[in-house]
Amino acid sequence: MKWLKNEIDQKSVKTMMHRFGIDSLSAAILARRKQSQPSQVLYYLENDLYHLHNPFLFNAMEDAVDRIFLAADEQEKVLVFGDSDTDGVTATTLLVESLASLGIEAEYRVPQGEESYGLSSQVIESFAAAGGSLIITVDCGISNHAEVLKAAQMGIDVILSDHHRLQAPEPPEALAVIDPKIDGCGYPFRELAGAGVAFKLAAACALGKTSLYKQPSALLSISENKEEGQEACWKIEAIKLHNLVETSRFSEILDQKKAQAVLEKLARFLNDRSIFVWGKKDLNSKVRALFGSSIDIESFDLADEGALIFPHWAGKSLSDLRRLLKVDTYAEKPAGDIDALKAIFEALAWERAFAPLGGADSILQLATLGTIADIMPLQDENRIIVRRGLASIAQMPRNGLRELFQIQGLSRNLKATEIAWQITPLLNAAGRIGKPEIALGLLLGKESTERMEAGEAIVQANNERKKMGTEIWEALYPLAGESFEKNGRRFVLVGSPLVKSGITGLLASRMAGTFKVPSIIAAFREDGTVVGSVRSANGFRISGLLETCAQLFLDYGGHDDAAGFSMLKENWEKFVALAEQELKKGNTAETEESLYIDAELPHPFLRPELQKTCAQFEPFGEGNPPLVFSARDVSMVDAQIVGRSAKSHLKLTLDFGAYKWPALLWDGAERLERDFSFKTRDKIDLLFKLGVNRWNGEERPQLELFDIRKSQGKA
Repeated sequence: MKWLKNEIDQKSVKTMMHRFGIDSLSAAILARRKQSQPSQVLYYLENDLYHLHNPFLFNAMEDAVDRIFLAADEQEKVLVFGDSDTDGVTATTLLVESLASLGIEAEYRVPQGEESYGLSSQVIESFAAAGGSLIITVDCGISNHAEVLKAAQMGIDVILSDHHRLQAPEPPEALAVIDPKIDGCGYPFRELAGAGVAFKLAAACALGKTSLYKQPSALLSISENKEEGQEACWKIEAIKLHNLVETSRFSEILDQKKAQAVLEKLARFLNDRSIFVWGKKDLNSKVRALFGSSIDIESFDLADEGALIFPHWAGKSLSDLRRLLKVDTYAEKPAGDIDALKAIFEALAWERAFAPLGGADSILQLATLGTIADIMPLQDENRIIVRRGLASIAQMPRNGLRELFQIQGLSRNLKATEIAWQITPLLNAAGRIGKPEIALGLLLGKESTERMEAGEAIVQANNERKKMGTEIWEALYPLAGESFEKNGRRFVLVGSPLVKSGITGLLASRMAGTFKVPSIIAAFREDGTVVGSVRSANGFRISGLLETCAQLFLDYGGHDDAAGFSMLKENWEKFVALAEQELKKGNTAETEESLYIDAELPHPFLRPELQKTCAQFEPFGEGNPPLVFSARDVSMVDAQIVGRSAKSHLKLTLDFGAYKWPALLWDGAERLERDFSFKTRDKIDLLFKLGVNRWNGEERPQLELFDIRKSQGKA
């Protein structure tokens, strides 16, 4: 294994320590991960909802909200149509529950059995026959051009809420298209899950029910502007907002000579707007002092509401709150008191918006599950979504999750990686065997007994999926071996009617793990389509392969490690030819594994407090792997060969001076006395991450080793 460590600029590390108030180790890790900009660091250090991007940054969001409100007013029949995987099911649940809070008892539907992904003509015809007039898609729809057109012809409006890439030159002609991967959509972050986009739509509707929706509003602050060597003067700042989105800004430094001119400009800027301030009495006293005793500005004071919702804000000035909310810390350009007022206004607005839902936590739990399940990068606002969602699950799991945890005997305090291993496969299992309605019953069931029955059925579905995978594996393995040999042991590519579309990902993952090469497994379906999954190995980029073959697909998506696609069966041979050509280009032969080191730790750093540093970088997952540390010249106190059946793992006790740590190297038994010796008390160099050993209900920290070398002495 190659141990790699990027060099970093120590001056920039010190700058980060000072600006963000973090320790040297955290700053160094952020620098090595190229996360040193304020807009990046924010998502590692903060959890407040107002740091999430405003859903109304989507250009089409207001159209979507207006159409949903019209449906509520007219008591229209609404259908939420999603996908059958975890992201689709959680997105469907999230939107159905959010619509219910608006008075819309929406129908919901996801593909069942061997039905193809996305909207179908049959669904549209059936919904039209039942008198339906609005379809909202979640986690699908961006490739359904013909179906959206058909819906329009049948008098049905469609709102597309999706997160997949647009394969055509233009999106479908829906009433509104909300997809962060569409160029020009207005939204600044592309990597939301389907449930993440559904959360944005729900949040926009929640804000839409407040008095702030479409209200012409402005923020106003007046502060003393002191610059060194200059006479004190006053700074007047204002911001125009539309649905909390800043549209323009006013800023003037006032002196007595131009007071009247500034007042006239300010009046024009604020004309016909509701004005919000912090400390109305104080602001009006400044206005009268600056512009004359007859001048008064009619405004709404946020201070009382702020103190009620956030008691620690009580009695504080804008300047105080500017420091408390770290406005300058994360600002990309010089900030002022008006920026603190904007942060205050946004925080209060979202608290007000989510209050009728009992807060945002329940739907954030769903967005969290979808984000983790769809392997979305845990960067930018996904970090807050998942961190808040996991904290909410730990405190009080929502309906469905609570029953699933009870059935499985799971701890509520799960990390993102544990959700991915212990919850996602269960929720996916129902869809994989063609019965996604079980997962929807679990999450949307009205009674606990109903949800418990659904939970038991999901566990059974997962067992069926495993059994199905084992049976098909036995038939498929010889075909995979033939492909492996035929293609120079560089990749596996198999398509067969033996394969069920619901388990292509399971089989592709197992093939990649068995043969240690990129693997493509595809199912030939009775409807004339092919559904396949791709899993990477040896650093091969899946996205490049899929982009090369994009013109052959009905739909595709995923990441550089895992992806999926669908196509017409008539395109299969063309796909095989193109895929083989692309796979042979890449260096897919076995290469030495490499790991990048986040920090080399001196022995005194190996203290229990290291867990707090690691926790700050949670959640770990796609785009944010667990922290990798190294340490040199470490003494072994004890060494044991362990394992339940075959004794294949290596367990060590390591001495770092003040503290001794247990450590485990999976499948590392043969390394002892071959690469280093406990008998001769060799010192060793380590590559590791911080893990947890759970035993008999207790949790203890331990080092999970990636690699060990006999030490060559201190550097």
